[in-house]
Amino acid sequence: MSNAEPFGIRHLPFAIDVIRTSRLDALLLLMTVIWGTNYALVKTAFRELDPQAFNALRLVLSSSVMVSASLIFRRRWAARGTAADDEIGVVASIFHTPAPVTRADWIRLVWLGLVGHCLYQYLFVGGLAKTSVANGALLVSATPVVITLFSSIGGKERIGALHWAGTLLSLLGIYIVVGRNAHLSGGSVRGDLMLMGAVVCWAAYTIGARPLMVRHSPVGVTALSMLFGTLIYVPLAAPRLAQVPWGSVSTITWVKLVYSSLFAICVAYTIWYAAVRAIGSARTSVYSNLLPIVAMLTAYLWLHEPIGPAKILGATAVLAGVALTRLGQARLQIPAQQ
Repeated sequence: MSNAEPFGIRHLPFAIDVIRTSRLDALLLLMTVIWGTNYALVKTAFRELDPQAFNALRLVLSSSVMVSASLIFRRRWAARGTAADDEIGVVASIFHTPAPVTRADWIRLVWLGLVGHCLYQYLFVGGLAKTSVANGALLVSATPVVITLFSSIGGKERIGALHWAGTLLSLLGIYIVVGRNAHLSGGSVRGDLMLMGAVVCWAAYTIGARPLMVRHSPVGVTALSMLFGTLIYVPLAAPRLAQVPWGSVSTITWVKLVYSSLFAICVAYTIWYAAVRAIGSARTSVYSNLLPIVAMLTAYLWLHEPIGPAKILGATAVLAGVALTRLGQARLQIPAQQ
């Protein structure tokens, strides 16, 4: 007993870390399922709600919840003075940091809201309404490749051989899935192009948000930029909202709207940022690579979208390319205190 007791005490911190990591892995898998199933769920909601009207309501609800959560955490933990290595302090720093928001920060937040939430959401929802769930998920899964290319062009990141190989492989996969079938449906081509534009917007948002993420909480930056994006988006979508036959919208469609707002945006974003804080962006992104697979399976079972050999081959190429671009990527650091 005397030998067993010191052994257990000595290894207790390691055991706790394993338990925490296991819980985080479970949450990341949950995040992947939420995002993967969201594609088919949103697409079916378009049968009763105009895509842009649906998205306007989704942004209003999700931005309200995100801003409220950030304010609640700010009130609860801002005065605690929690150390950065304290578990509660780490969680709180995902929602709030005490760094002041400067005039330049506000200008950048408005720009991020316009590009990363208003324009991105318009292109994403509009594109998804015109193309298949599988195409949408695959195109969005190539976002890390676009981010890497933009970072290289801007001189913020050097691209090595693996990154270039991953970029070319992902582009090949996209062509196999999208380009080879472009002649089948003009609407699908427009949808794919809109989704490509959405990917470019999200890449620009991600790179543009990095300076703010260093000084401020990730959820705080996302909440404020989302709020500004919503304030721009809703007036633009007002004509679509006015045309919605509200009396004919079923309860299940409202449930889909709430699910997409609270889970696909609020809950999934929070899990993502918590994981980046705990295990780094490289390991976290591995789980997002599973998203197209979940989306394809959901669309196959729910919407009866076919999965042929070309789609499987293209998906494999895209995921392998994204994995190559992630190799050696440095961990994202977001200080809890400034």
